[in-house]
Amino acid sequence: MTQKASKLVIVTENLLLKKITKIIDKSGAAGYTVVAAGGKGSRNVRSSGQPNVSDTSSNIKIEVLTADRDMALRISDEIAAEFFEDYSGITYLCDAEVLFAHKF
Repeated sequence: MTQKASKLVIVTENLLLKKITKIIDKSGAAGYTVVAAGGKGSRNVRSSGQPNVSDTSSNIKIEVLTADRDMALRISDEIAAEFFEDYSGITYLCDAEVLFAHKF
C-alpha cells in the first residue's frame, strides 16, 4: 500500500534544530529525520566533517513527510519567517510516495 505525500527538506544551522523541530511537532507532522549536512551556498562553505569544539557551527538537513502540500508550506513559511533573515537556510519541497503507508 502506498500513499502520496509531500517531502519538506530544510537545510540550516544546527543551532536551530530544537526550535525548528518544535515548529514541526506543533504542525501535526508525524515525524522527521535529521542528518548532518555540509556544502556551499550564498553564505559561504559549511562542512560537516571538520573537527569542531562545538556542534553549533555545523549544518543539518531535516526531512519531513507531510500528508499534504499545505502542511509542508505552512511549516516552511513559519521557519523562513522566523529564522532565515538572520541564519543561513533553505527549504524545498518534493513529491513523495510513502511505501508501507500504514506507518505514516
